[in-house]
Amino acid sequence: MVKAVVGANWGDEGKGKITDMLGKEADIIVRFQGGANAGHTIVNDYGKFALHTLPSGVFYSHTTSIIGNGVALDVPVLFKEIQTITEQGVPRPKILVSDRAQMVMSYHKNLDAYEEERLAGKSFGSTKSGIAPFYSDKYAKIGFQVSELFDDELLKEKVIRVAEQKNILLEHLYHKPTIHPDDLYKELMGYKEMVAPYVCDVSLFLNKALKEGKSILLEGQLGSLKDPDHGIYPMVTSSSTLAAYGAIGAGIPPYEIKQIITVCKAYSSAVGAGAFVSEIFGEEAEELRRRGGDGGEYGATTGRPRRVGWFDCVASKYGCRMQGTTDVAFTVLDVLGYLDEIPVCVGYEVNGEVITDFPVTHLLEKAKPVWKKLPGWKADIRGIKKYEELPENCRKYIEFVEEQIGYPITMISNGPGRNDIIYRKK
Repeated sequence: MVKAVVGANWGDEGKGKITDMLGKEADIIVRFQGGANAGHTIVNDYGKFALHTLPSGVFYSHTTSIIGNGVALDVPVLFKEIQTITEQGVPRPKILVSDRAQMVMSYHKNLDAYEEERLAGKSFGSTKSGIAPFYSDKYAKIGFQVSELFDDELLKEKVIRVAEQKNILLEHLYHKPTIHPDDLYKELMGYKEMVAPYVCDVSLFLNKALKEGKSILLEGQLGSLKDPDHGIYPMVTSSSTLAAYGAIGAGIPPYEIKQIITVCKAYSSAVGAGAFVSEIFGEEAEELRRRGGDGGEYGATTGRPRRVGWFDCVASKYGCRMQGTTDVAFTVLDVLGYLDEIPVCVGYEVNGEVITDFPVTHLLEKAKPVWKKLPGWKADIRGIKKYEELPENCRKYIEFVEEQIGYPITMISNGPGRNDIIYRKK
């Protein structure tokens, strides 16, 4: 059986913890899209970790962790991560890398930084991890696929062609140092040495695993609103963040995905720039940010203070719909225990009209939140294991959100640890 863990919103929903938790029951965990541009923070018995490329299941010795073909593979980052976790006492994980995955090159990161510099105030809020240039090259068919590392003749010819193309940009658009094909070849040989022991025909491996009845978990990065088609374009990422893409990014049939666990925060936070209707500012935001997540709302990759806001029913209902949600995992609920009343965004006012369905970006930019205030529960809910034991106003908050978004909340996270979870029957 295949389950997917994906985000409903702008990323940062707490997917790492949910994947880590569900990993206990999984045989195989697959990262199917994105790159090292966003991180998952995980707190478990080994300590606290920020993972960027490794799937969140690497902490279990019974699992195989897979980097799927849809991932932007940053080879040095992957290997630094393996080294970091093993140095912290985690047993060396079993890792497979798809022979069809493509690699983030050093020039992708440089081009990313140069473009942000060139755009200045009009930039897309990139993390400068090379993701947009990487996916641009993938679809322009000038990327380097892992399998190509093992064909020397092809590689020697290709580095000349790619260097020539990149150098026109570097010289004439960015006025930066050019690339030498020999350096490019040397970089690729370094990657080959690192990745060779892990390379695998992943879709064939997964096909066999499915026939054997193994349990597979697909792990997404970011959330619905960062999808290039269905998100807040152009302030989006460069690969699809939807569970449907899990079939493509892992190389399995779509009908094999039986459960889609969409992770939703009990309040909102956003990665990077772009429309964010329920955003709050000033002292109100600072307090939520300070109390939020584990150690506060600061990016796992960038350390940037995250933008925060109250729960957005419009965006979350849409995010869950686009994912094809079967279950909602509701996270960081414990954070809201300090509030007397909790605002919830239940609609958007656009050009004088109130809407409850998520619009396209240019209308989103004009949207103002329509608030409903719910009474707070003024209590610490960490440590509670049964839904019935939650304070009444806390249960009312969950049930209100569930009714608004129209998808069942079956898991509630009330703390950062692996076991801080309440299971709720549908």
